[in-house]
Amino acid sequence: MSDAFAEVLRVLTLERTGDDEFVGASLPQVNERVYGGQVLAQAVLAAGRTVPGGRDVHSVHGYFLRPGDIDVPITFAVERLRDGGSFSARRTHALQDGVPILSLIASFQERQSGVEHEEPSGLTVPPPEDLASNGDLFSAIDHPMARFLARTAAFDIRHVGPPLYVQPDPEPTTHQALWMRPTGALEGEARSDRLLNAVVLAYACDQVMLEPVLRAHHLAWRMPGISVASLDHAMWWHRDVDVSDWLLYVQDSPSARGGRGLGTARVYTRDGALVATIAQEGMVRAPR
Repeated sequence: MSDAFAEVLRVLTLERTGDDEFVGASLPQVNERVYGGQVLAQAVLAAGRTVPGGRDVHSVHGYFLRPGDIDVPITFAVERLRDGGSFSARRTHALQDGVPILSLIASFQERQSGVEHEEPSGLTVPPPEDLASNGDLFSAIDHPMARFLARTAAFDIRHVGPPLYVQPDPEPTTHQALWMRPTGALEGEARSDRLLNAVVLAYACDQVMLEPVLRAHHLAWRMPGISVASLDHAMWWHRDVDVSDWLLYVQDSPSARGGRGLGTARVYTRDGALVATIAQEGMVRAPR
C-alpha cells in the first residue's frame, strides 16, 4: 500500500468520543484548508458507525458551509433522525471550534431484493493501462506544487481526454471520462467493509466533480486567478463497490451560471456495472 493512501485510511479512522460523537484529523493541503472529500467521507463514516448492522449507505446530501482548518481537529456530531423497519436516517454536523463546516443527511437501507435496471455507460474508452497517470504527469513537472501532488497523490487518475491540471482542453466540451483507483488497495477485512468502500469513493470523487465545468469554459486548475470551491454534494450508491479496482467516471456538466457550475458523474466498474451516481455544485470564478 502506498504511503499516501495509507494516510487517507488513517484519517478515515475516527476516534469515538461519545455514543454519537467522533473526532477526526485532516491531511496536509497546499492551501491549508480541509479537503472537501475528506470531511464528506468522515461525516458519512461517523453516521454509519451509529446505524444498526446490515444497513448500507445508499444516499447522501451535504453542504460545505465554511473552509476548514487542517490544523484543527474536526468533531462529528451525529443526530439519529430515524430507525425504521428498512431505513435509517442520520444527520451529521462537522464542527471546528463549535462552528459547522459541513452538514449532511445520510440514508441507510437493509439489504433487500427488488426491481433492478441500470443505464450502460454508452462509451467505448481505452483501458486505464493505455492512459497516462496523474502521478507520472506530476513527476514530469519541475514545480513545488507538482512535487507536493506527486508525493501526496493517494489516487491514480487517468483521463481519457487531456487532463486539466495545467492547461485547458483545446477543444472545450461539457463531457469527460476518466479511470480512477487508489494508489494502494484495501486489504483483509477492510476490502469487504461496505461502509469503508463507500466512504473512500466519496473521498476520491470530490477531486474531479467540477472538471466538466472547467473543461466547458477552457479553464484549468492552475490557471492564474481561478477560484473553485465545492458548495454541495449529492451521492447515491446503487451497488456494492470495490474501490481497490479501477472505476470509470462518465461525467457531464448540464449547466453553469452566476459563478456556479454543476458537475455530474456516473461511476462504473470495469465490467460495466453502475455503482454510483454523483452530483456536485461548486463555485467557479474564472479570471477576467
